[in-house]
Amino acid sequence: MNTPNIVVSRHMAAAPDAVFGMISDLPRMGEWSPECTGGTWSGGASGPAVGAKFKGTNTNGKKQWSTSVTVAVCDAPTSFVFDVNAVGMSIARWQYDIVADGDGCTVTESWTDKRNRVAKLFGGPASGVTDREAHNRAGMEKTLEGLAAAAEAPH
Repeated sequence: MNTPNIVVSRHMAAAPDAVFGMISDLPRMGEWSPECTGGTWSGGASGPAVGAKFKGTNTNGKKQWSTSVTVAVCDAPTSFVFDVNAVGMSIARWQYDIVADGDGCTVTESWTDKRNRVAKLFGGPASGVTDREAHNRAGMEKTLEGLAAAAEAPH
């Protein structure tokens, strides 16, 4: 397995199972991600499970694009991993690891770049992102911040 390009962690004062439920509910990802706007389960999938398919939607300024997602690991409440493809090319692996920690849990989000040269060449103009690593690091920090705010909010 490839080593992640970026790893970001954050403590959340919320139960691991609650946080896992939020992370693995991919249609809701747009609630806290600055780039992903959500999407829909596809190919007969209705929720998270190994092999489940998802059509993700993304935006950056005026740029919009969709991705094909396949869940690779769905191990509640500790690990959720999915692979992303676009226009038939492997793009990335996203991984969320959740570890019980004191009054809640620590969530670690990892991004592994799986783009080939062609995907890197056309990905920038298609997404409006010239430095994908810096862009994703900032986005991952915002995502975990938004996730923590939602997970820690009184219900």
